[in-house]
This record gives sequence, C-alpha cells and structure tokens, in this order.
Amino acid sequence: MPLRHARHCALAALALSLAASLPMASYADDRPLEWVVGYAAGGGSDIVARTVAEQMARTLARPIVVNNKPGAATNIAAEYVAKSRDLGHVMLTADFATLAANPSLFAKLPYDAERDFVPVGLLARFPLILVVPEKSPVKNWKEFVAWAKASPEGVNYASPGLGSPHHLATELLRERTGLKLTHVPYRGAAPAVQDLIGGQVPFGLIDSASVQQHLTSGKLRALGVASARRPATFPDIPTLAEQGLPGFEAYAWQGLVVPAGTPPAQVAPLAQALQAALNSTPVKARFQTLSLEALPGTPQQMAAYAKAERERWGQLIKDNGIRLD
Repeated sequence: MPLRHARHCALAALALSLAASLPMASYADDRPLEWVVGYAAGGGSDIVARTVAEQMARTLARPIVVNNKPGAATNIAAEYVAKSRDLGHVMLTADFATLAANPSLFAKLPYDAERDFVPVGLLARFPLILVVPEKSPVKNWKEFVAWAKASPEGVNYASPGLGSPHHLATELLRERTGLKLTHVPYRGAAPAVQDLIGGQVPFGLIDSASVQQHLTSGKLRALGVASARRPATFPDIPTLAEQGLPGFEAYAWQGLVVPAGTPPAQVAPLAQALQAALNSTPVKARFQTLSLEALPGTPQQMAAYAKAERERWGQLIKDNGIRLD
C-alpha cells in the first residue's frame, strides 16, 4: 500500500474513532426535551417557559415538554434536574430563588447553585407590581401605608412561595417601612393571584406576567411598581420610588440551565436556539404584553449575572437574618 494512501486511511480511521467518542448533539435527538419549571402552571414562569419553548422547538426540530414541579422555593424542581443523569434531555428554569437567594436562605440545599448546573442563557426580567383586589379601599401607595398602619393585627400578603423574589422584595418593603406584614406563601403565582382576586389575601407584590391580564380586566388594582421606570405596557402605574419610597428596586428574573456534566456539544445548540427564540417576533410580542424585559446573552454572561445577584441578595438576607429552615 502506498505511503500516502496508508496515511489517508489512518487519518480516516482516527476521525471515525473520535466521532464515535463524541456525544450526539441534542438537536440531532428525536426524544422530547423536558423543561422543568419550579412553579405551578399558569404563573409567569410557566408562561415564559411555554412561550420560549415553542420557538426553541422549531429551531431544534425537536419537541419540548414543560413539566411543572412547584414547591419548596423551587428546590424540588432544582433537585430533580441537578440529580438527573438524562443529560441532553432535561433543562430547568433557574430563577432568582434557585440561583441567588436559596443558597443563603437555607442552611442545606439538595443542590449546589454553582456546581450542579451549566448555564444556557438568561430568559427575562419581571417587574414586580404592588397589587390589591378591585374592592380594596386603597388607591395608591400613600393610602396603602395609612391603611396598613391602621390595622392593629397587621396585614397579610401573598407570594408565589418561600424565597421567591416576591417574598423577599416584600420583606424588604416591610423593613423599609416598618409595616406589620405577614407572609402567606402559595405554590406558584397563579393560586396566589386567584386568592388576591377573591379577596382572601389583601395584597401582594407580584410579577407583571402573572397579573397583567387581571390589571387590564380590572380584577386587580396596581398601586406601584418596584422598578426604576414605569412599565412600558402600563405607563400609568407609578413607581414606588416616585411615590415616596426612594431607591426601592427589585425584580424577578430567570434563566435556563442544564445539569452539570451535559457536554458542550449538547449545550451549544440549546444556547443558540434560546437566543433565536428571544429575538423572534412572537416571543418579543408576548413579552411586551407581559411587560417583560428579555435578557439575551451567552451562557458566560448568565453565570456572571447569577453570581452578582447571589452576592447581592446573599448579603442582604444575612444582614436581615432571613432564614427559611
């Protein structure tokens, strides 16, 4: 055999050997992707996941099934994904609670926020809106403060769960104002919003995605938003800062992660499909109606953002002695 031909055969054999040793990219797999959400169906996190999943599925040419696993401040869903060995077939909506707050709120977690997940990319940031039922006597922030102070037993507030940004932001509100507020946690935003509409709970600081339709219909009334600017979709809702609570700013946010150990060849197409989805016309339109801010970027940018948020909220949780166990 000529030397040149022998060398060609050897290189071909080596290439085949290397190709066989590499994992198949996720986009080439016909099995459905499981997208785990740590909140109940119908809430803001669920809406975002289903909206983005529809577009990602088209890019990947692969079905995506959303699986809701609410409870325990997203710890149930996070543990499920962190311990999954079905690499390349499962991913998680990892949010403020999962990656930023829980490591400081709990003495022991069933997952490690830094080591057990690989970032795919950020999804969105949600404004938090202070809402009351339509039959509430209060119409603005000033009236809300006076009403709460006049309640000798204090007032209850709803949130989608322990450790959620809604919960911690309202605890910050309590610290800043000195109001007597008692937390009533729910298993997701949807059931919390339903009890707010029904008047079982008098107020909540709830993300825009979960309340926008009820604000439009008049079933809930907005008193203020905990953002630096008024929401573009609801320009008539003033910020809490402009109503007398300067510097008060908090958001719910979330990103997409996969279990640690997922090969880069399987993460890359997911990241590309996510960016395509966030920049697509249907997702942009849906996010606009929900007053959401899309956060397109790389997995590395998500990792840096989550670390900064973990440090910021971790210090605040420690300073205020907030614990959930």
